Amino acid sequence: MKILAINPGSTSTKVSLYSDGKIQAVENYQHRPEDLAHLGPVIQQKDLRKQCVEKFLEENALTLADLDAISARGGTLPAVNAGAYRISEQMVDYLTHKTRNPHASSLAAIIAYELKAEHEQKDVPIMIYDSVAVDQFEPVARLSGLKGADRVSGSHALNTRAVAMKVCQDLGTRYEASNLIVCHMGGGISTSAHQKGRMIDNISDDEGPMGMDRTGELPLLALFKVIEGYSYEEMVRLNKQEGGIKSYTGHTDMRQVQAEADHGNAYYQLVIDAFVYQIAKAIGSLATVLKGKVDRIILTGGVAHSQKITEAISDRVAFIAPVIVEAGEHEMIALSKGAERVLLGQEDMQEFTG
Repeated sequence: MKILAINPGSTSTKVSLYSDGKIQAVENYQHRPEDLAHLGPVIQQKDLRKQCVEKFLEENALTLADLDAISARGGTLPAVNAGAYRISEQMVDYLTHKTRNPHASSLAAIIAYELKAEHEQKDVPIMIYDSVAVDQFEPVARLSGLKGADRVSGSHALNTRAVAMKVCQDLGTRYEASNLIVCHMGGGISTSAHQKGRMIDNISDDEGPMGMDRTGELPLLALFKVIEGYSYEEMVRLNKQEGGIKSYTGHTDMRQVQAEADHGNAYYQLVIDAFVYQIAKAIGSLATVLKGKVDRIILTGGVAHSQKITEAISDRVAFIAPVIVEAGEHEMIALSKGAERVLLGQEDMQEFTG
């Protein structure tokens, strides 16, 4: 069983081949932020990202006829269930023209759809798995404080659910029997509360800690002064591409920021301390969602490779529950195994209705 996984991120495009129960080949194609910015809106990056997938297929001597399925990262759709959804023309139209938050993850389904359309010799199943729009919120979590501006679920659901399940398996317990707080620390930060197998609340990258290039939550009265004269599109760019650590240091790589701090740059250390402080606050707030009954706190994502940062966060939150670090991301294996379960009939492939 061969499964191609496609996972565009903010500055990379990951592609992998899964076979015989494991990832057989994987490539992480990096994109310079200035090159992506030159292309304009995210949807204009589609051809660049698609070329990466085609290059991967060529380098691994693969055609679509060799594949049993394509599993793509799910983009910013309306609220959807966890699990697999068939990639349809309706889904592609929504991601191309209607999505509320243009993000590179939305390109994966579009690329998979085009690849299948261009290679009609085999009816290979194409699907997304655990979209960033997975929504299992309880009703009380939706109210924001302003009618008409309800909270919507948006998180790194693919990685956080996969990591949560892995940790439970390692501990010899079931995800469906556990209460967990998972913090994904990458370009953006999302922190989620998992109660007995459901992600009942999360703090997305626009309402919580700052990320590497994303602002996170901002004080509204101060923001009102800043936004005068900006268009909505310009403010989205500031929020998603020019905020966070980048706005304070000019860097989008925490390793560079940490190196400067280690060489005595007190301001850079203050920025790191604020980053840690905000993440700890988010974890603490979600502990109240679970009424203090938290089995484990899990730190994941690329920034979790920094032992200094994970130890600093643990120092603030370990009183809530034991902290486990699962550095990096498990998205490629999660995409592949999700598709495998569908092919084996262990999960249904759901239909997107818009």
